[in-house]
Amino acid sequence: MSLALGIDIGTSGVRTAVLDDDEPISMARAAHPPQDPMRIDANGWWAAVETCLIRQMRALQKDGVSPSDITSISVDGTSGSMVLTDATLAPVSPGLMYNSKGFDAEAAQIAACVEGDHITKGSNSALARAMRLVSLADMQPVHLLHQADFIAARLLGHGGHSDYNNALKTGFDPEQQCWPAWIDRVIDTGLLPQVHSPGAPIGPICARIAAQFQLSPDAVVHAGTTDSIAAFLASASLKEGVAVTSLGSTLAIKLLSAHRIDDPNVGLYSHRLGDLWLVGGASNTGGAVLKRHFSDDVLQHLSAEIDPNSPLDLDYYPLTEPGERFPINDPDLQPIMLPRPKDDAAFLQAILEAIARIEARCYQEITARGGPAPAAIYTAGGGAKNTTWSAIRARHLGLAPQVAAHSEAAIGAAKLTLFPQH
Repeated sequence: MSLALGIDIGTSGVRTAVLDDDEPISMARAAHPPQDPMRIDANGWWAAVETCLIRQMRALQKDGVSPSDITSISVDGTSGSMVLTDATLAPVSPGLMYNSKGFDAEAAQIAACVEGDHITKGSNSALARAMRLVSLADMQPVHLLHQADFIAARLLGHGGHSDYNNALKTGFDPEQQCWPAWIDRVIDTGLLPQVHSPGAPIGPICARIAAQFQLSPDAVVHAGTTDSIAAFLASASLKEGVAVTSLGSTLAIKLLSAHRIDDPNVGLYSHRLGDLWLVGGASNTGGAVLKRHFSDDVLQHLSAEIDPNSPLDLDYYPLTEPGERFPINDPDLQPIMLPRPKDDAAFLQAILEAIARIEARCYQEITARGGPAPAAIYTAGGGAKNTTWSAIRARHLGLAPQVAAHSEAAIGAAKLTLFPQH
């Protein structure tokens, strides 16, 4: 038996999935340990992975499956979350998360080096975040590691590797397969990882880690991807025009195109995925806004009271705090959630309709720049289960969204190791 293991480092916790011949046979999860939001300890990411892997291996053994049958492993993480480490992979800086911002001084340095639009521009860019990390380091760093890179490095026993998808926002060009010539003017290039095609084998698992989790010492760690791309891989086939909307804490849009489409002005960018380009972006609206106002039980109860065919059309732009990435790229964009209806069901409906309008606009921004119109839209994430929301979305999208058979990013991470081109 030859099994694939996917590890997903999400916003709320860690999930793992084990696949046998492209089908999931076992899954596990673990929450992130409590963190000081002002100083994230990347060791906490690894602690959650350890807990999840222990649970995953116990689940396999309970089902009569040996962990040593796992032959390939891949990791996905939140896009743009990163840390600096020393040669032993000990963090020498706090971790900075994907939604951290305010790096104006670093953004000015980048802008002075880059002509025209570039994905690294802006006060919330990943490269600006990396530059800030250098100033926050307690000692001389050796590796700049994205969140997925950090976990993969712990599995390998050494750092220095990343993938096209995680490295994109830090400045790597997946088309030219290189870092930009000007990047040495803003950051020490010795910190930058070697970048691989997602799913490409990097090397064998560290013997100590293999023994810790009863894995085969011959298991191979593969280059990973971001959490939203892993969710796409779990949900959809690789055909032009296929799209996935991830309705998690945030709203992520991905559409397969034959052509690369980038427009940093609206937060639109393309990831290389095989011979196609996965075009899209991520909005700061989404499930986190809903959770701030409604418990899961209340959300379910109120959704049943809504008539999705009778719109309210309040001019909301629901965010948990100022700042938006896509389809409007404005770190200072203010939330709009007024006037608030007296009826809670109407308030919920106004939020759901607003998120649906934002989703539709995301796809419109892609087609306006030459991308294909979505032929099929699959839905991943917790919001996929809300049938009222799905009906509202269908009205705005002009296309009934489909619930993906599998939507867990951990499944997509495991599938990544099975890519035929690798």
